[in-house]
Amino acid sequence: MKKAAIVITLLTAFTITANAQWTQQVSGTANDLYSVCFTNNKTGLAVGGSITGPGEILRTINGGTDWAKQPSGKAKCLVSVHFPKANTGYAVGMEGTIIKTVNGGTVWTASSSGTTHGLTSVYFINAKVGYAAGFSGTIIKTIDGGASWTMQTSGTINDLYSIYFTDAYVGYAVGINCPILKTIDGGTHWTRLSNEKNNTLYSIYFTDANTGYAAGYTGYNTGTIQKTTDGGINWTEQASVLNHRIFSVYFTNTNIGCAVGGYGTILKTTDGGTNWTSQISGTTNDLRAVYFADINTGFIAGDNGTILNTWNGGTGIEEIREAKHLNIYPDPAFDAVTLVLDNALNEDVTMNIYNEIGELVKSELLKQNQVQINIRDLKSGMYMVEVKTKKWHEKQKLVVQK
Repeated sequence: MKKAAIVITLLTAFTITANAQWTQQVSGTANDLYSVCFTNNKTGLAVGGSITGPGEILRTINGGTDWAKQPSGKAKCLVSVHFPKANTGYAVGMEGTIIKTVNGGTVWTASSSGTTHGLTSVYFINAKVGYAAGFSGTIIKTIDGGASWTMQTSGTINDLYSIYFTDAYVGYAVGINCPILKTIDGGTHWTRLSNEKNNTLYSIYFTDANTGYAAGYTGYNTGTIQKTTDGGINWTEQASVLNHRIFSVYFTNTNIGCAVGGYGTILKTTDGGTNWTSQISGTTNDLRAVYFADINTGFIAGDNGTILNTWNGGTGIEEIREAKHLNIYPDPAFDAVTLVLDNALNEDVTMNIYNEIGELVKSELLKQNQVQINIRDLKSGMYMVEVKTKKWHEKQKLVVQK
């Protein structure tokens, strides 16, 4: 396997002053969250729980503004969730747990998996055919929408952490200290592919039949992102992340992808993995899963109930919605804008303006409910105006035209 020269150091990522590309949401739980999945940019679920305790399911119908706990029955800690259809979804977890919903995630029923091994990943290629992978080399398959599951022969006894299919026949599985596994006959047989030094890989994702990415670590807490362009025969390391494991990788198209990992690590590529740049997560919790509902709308789940959200693909100025305390005019603006604040005179109010790449370009302490801001020094382009007090925090876009 060839080595790429990109090495990313994230030790000082959280001391940088910049506009956060990701916003932390209130999940309502302190339990670790291991997986997140959305059926559109408003409706989604996150699952997790205590690793030795019951499973936890959170659901949102408003893009993560509010998350509500859903009953999980007797399900153990849940590690993976996948929806092949808008209302039909599956979650898997410890002690062979498999549960299914047919109403978008409000009601779940248990299925018999035929194993007591922990299940760590579930993936359906259509409404009927799906796979789950887990501890001790477990791979199971259903052809009847989860009503029954049959054991597959993976050829390994090592724990598997992720499974992914590119079509009805070709699939991949990765895990701890074992080669990447591939099937070309729908899981009947699995063969071992190259994996230098038997790296531990937590996540695998393909953008087409030949191009795929795997993420994990090569040594103690040294993260890796690897890429194949020939259906898994050869893998090239795209990034080596010092001190942080990579737990999940996801692509929205052939070029744009996101990876997350330990200590709040978020990486993004816009050139198919050739280059990766770090993003500010605003947390030091381990981030376990990333999912994009569309090219701009993304969600991340992690330890201690962490849920992060972006409305702009994790870059630049966020999409601002439902402002309650702030009004800005004119927009577009030329040399000045007026900010009107709703009943904020009794609070310290800070106004910040960020450019398209998140750099702070102007900051003022506001002392009136209505104030005019001079923007003659700003170039033409898109900006984000942020106004915050101890009690509330709002942002709005601003277009500057010269």
